Amino acid sequence: MIRQLPATIEDFRRLARRRLPRFLYDYYAGGAGRERTLAANAHDWDSVKLRQRVLVDVEQIDTGTTLAGEDCAMPLVLAPIGLGGMAARRGEVQALRVAEANRVPFTLSTVGICGIDELTGAASRPFWFQLYMIRDRGIVEAVIDRAWAAGCRTLVFTVDLPMPGPRHRDTRNGMAVPGLRPKLLKIGQVLARPGWIWNVALRGRPMSLGSMSPYVHAASDPDSFRKWIDTQFDRSVIWADIEWLRQKWKGRLILKGILDAADAERAMAIGADGIVVSNHGGRQLDGVASTATKLPEIVRVVDDRIEVLVDGGICGGIDVYRALALGADGVLIGRAWVWALAAAGQPGLQQLLAGIQEELRLAMALTGVTRLEEIGPHCLDPGPPET
Repeated sequence: MIRQLPATIEDFRRLARRRLPRFLYDYYAGGAGRERTLAANAHDWDSVKLRQRVLVDVEQIDTGTTLAGEDCAMPLVLAPIGLGGMAARRGEVQALRVAEANRVPFTLSTVGICGIDELTGAASRPFWFQLYMIRDRGIVEAVIDRAWAAGCRTLVFTVDLPMPGPRHRDTRNGMAVPGLRPKLLKIGQVLARPGWIWNVALRGRPMSLGSMSPYVHAASDPDSFRKWIDTQFDRSVIWADIEWLRQKWKGRLILKGILDAADAERAMAIGADGIVVSNHGGRQLDGVASTATKLPEIVRVVDDRIEVLVDGGICGGIDVYRALALGADGVLIGRAWVWALAAAGQPGLQQLLAGIQEELRLAMALTGVTRLEEIGPHCLDPGPPET
């Protein structure tokens, strides 16, 4: 039987679920607590209504922009994903190649499977690097020095993970749970995906955290990975540490995980070049506001002084448009690129990015704008007047 072809991020997600071991799928898909913030991220973009306009010349539409000083074909960045390389064989390298072909930035996670050196060998333009603060500052300095030497000029520092949120899907799947039963559970889930074993686990070796390989064991053991995060991620990080990082890093510094206007002001004060309005994809504190609802307030405070990006629940080109209309300079997508890559490899991710750009172009055409600079709050429908 020939199955339907994927057309949306949701289609790719369903395909990815059939291809990935359950614990790995849930690691990517899950959120914290009861996953209310995870759901709100997507739901609240849907509540932002566009203002349709007609009889405007939209023959020539340009989705191009500049993000972190780089010319991009559209205002979109592939977000850092921990263990992203386990979704497909050497997954981060595949994602990088598609990102480059589509002229959008790719961000390598500190805890990605493929390391800085491997991506450098595959890259034809600089990629972005995402950093967590490790307790050993010597390790931090060594890693950012390697990133700089590799040509990275944009560092994305994640500020909202002093400790991992309660992710109940991981617990149900036996991740970081001691005992024989959890181990047998994960083994069974892997054996249920023989295609993944052959294509990724065997042919995609080594399963280690590439950039952190001198400091942490193989990522193929999810229990060891979670324990390493719990012990090595620094819970004592404060703004003074960001000032230290700002002094060490000579390139552009973007702080990811800003969800409060006061924190946005502090980020500007310490010299950040940009921020990502983010609640970590709903994976940290369940019950915080969605990024769509927090974005306008933060944009007002920033007042065009630094770049503002946003992530969380972006499901297509119309959501990209919505984010721009609310004042963002661009968006990041994370789970979406993982689903496309896991479902259909590089062709799948190519299809996804082309679809997002085309949907953005369509939204521009039907709202009567031809350049991204023309998109603003006036492009949104305020709804019926109050009575």
